[in-house]
Order: sequence, then structure tokens, then C-alpha cells
Amino acid sequence: MSIEHSSRVLERFFTGISEFVFHTRLGVVDTQLVDYVSELLVRFTRAESAQRVRAPNGRPATQIATLLNEADHRLGEAKREVHQHIGDYTLFWSGLYPESLRTEAEEKDQFVTYCAHGKRSYRIAATIEGKPSGAPSELLVRLSEQFELCAYGLREIRREWERKDQDGDSSQSPLLI
Repeated sequence: MSIEHSSRVLERFFTGISEFVFHTRLGVVDTQLVDYVSELLVRFTRAESAQRVRAPNGRPATQIATLLNEADHRLGEAKREVHQHIGDYTLFWSGLYPESLRTEAEEKDQFVTYCAHGKRSYRIAATIEGKPSGAPSELLVRLSEQFELCAYGLREIRREWERKDQDGDSSQSPLLI
């Protein structure tokens, strides 16, 4: 199977499951928001998308503190992109894999702070003028305002694909594409 074909299959899977969860289970019919979440899932299946912001040493910036520091040192569109990435990164991890963010040393308050950085970064990105191909500012504001709902929706998406796997419908699993 070609990479292009796999990408289309993955995109259809995430679009379908995102629409099902958000429209049917959560009653969210904001198509722009749901499309953004499904596109986020597709983007973050590639490690280079999740690790696209680089620290000064050239390594991927994957810690929120490092990402925030990078955003502080950038201007204009570059600053907007990093803040949007922080929002995307925190939404993805807090939504799909919240257990990966919690260790014995971490408390619930730290998880909440992690999410707050994502909400704040979407809000900051919305205030910086961006290129027409980027996410519209109004959408970034909605992502900030509805961060917890979107994270919950991502958890429900994960439950749905795990349920499909348990029911023996592994042909629908994004992990097998």
C-alpha cells in the first residue's frame, strides 16, 4: 500500500470517527472545529509533525516550557505557528493519551496547568495576524474556549477505535494502516 493511499485511508478513518463522536455523541456540529480535530489526528500520526518546533540545539522541542521559550523568541507568523503548535500538542496529548502526561510525581494540578498552556497558546495565536492558509483566528479562539470539550472528544475517539479493535473490527484501526 502506498504512503499516499495510506494517508487517504487514515484521513477518511479519522474524519469519520471524529464526525461520529463529535456530532452524534457530543452534539457538536461545528464542522470547522471537528474538521480541525480530525486533521490534527492525521498530522500527529507523523512524528515530524509533533516534533516540528526545534530548540536552539536543533533537537525537537517537546516540553511545554521549551516550546513556550521558543514562542517568546519568535516574531509574527513564526510566533503564531509555535503558539498554535503548543495548542495542538497539548490538545493531542491531553485528549488522546492523558495517562502519558501523569506520573507518580505529577499531581492533577500539573495536568490542569498543561491544558491551560494549550488554551492560552491558542488564544495568543488567534491574536497574531497569520497567513490565509493557517487556521482562522476565530477557530483558534473556539479551540481555546472549547479545549476541554475537544480533549474529551479525542478521548472518546480513542475509546471508539479501541472498541472497534475489541469487537474484532481491526480493519478500521488507524494503527494498522
